[in-house]
Amino acid sequence: EIQKVTLSEVYRSGSGVVLLFYPLDFTFVCPSEILAFNAAVDEFEALGFKVWGVSVDSAYTHQAWTRTAPAEGGIGQLRFPLVSDLDKTISRKFHSLLNNSVALRTLAIVDKTGTVRHLTVNDLPLGRSVEEALRVCEMIREVEKNGGKQVCPANWRRGEKMMHASFEGVKNYLGQLKN
Repeated sequence: EIQKVTLSEVYRSGSGVVLLFYPLDFTFVCPSEILAFNAAVDEFEALGFKVWGVSVDSAYTHQAWTRTAPAEGGIGQLRFPLVSDLDKTISRKFHSLLNNSVALRTLAIVDKTGTVRHLTVNDLPLGRSVEEALRVCEMIREVEKNGGKQVCPANWRRGEKMMHASFEGVKNYLGQLKN
């Protein structure tokens, strides 16, 4: 179904958004990423984030792609919207255009206030990791819960110790690391 959506609607709902920019429908790495993120929609929503796919294709191309079964080169029905960025406004805003043509594999994670908290760009042949995107969403949620008093060190995972955001906190955390 084709409908008009805006990012401000997501923020008004109290959710953050994971923007999954990709080059084009009916291409190669794109469907594997979209189906992987689609399988994890519940996990993202449990962390307070919606997932949106964004490409420079038309809404009609998106519709055709979702009406084509994966075994036929499509992606089938999704649990998140595919946004048509035909005029490239969103892709430009997130610095996601390759030579002003197609979107790069940009992953933008935006919190519920509209602040970009994470931005990565992969080269076209390199797919993204759903697990890493979920980890980043978990970090954002945990830092928000404690008001920024604690931060997530390198390779942090849910359930692990966070680091106090102070010089003393850094010393204590680093002092516990095994060299």
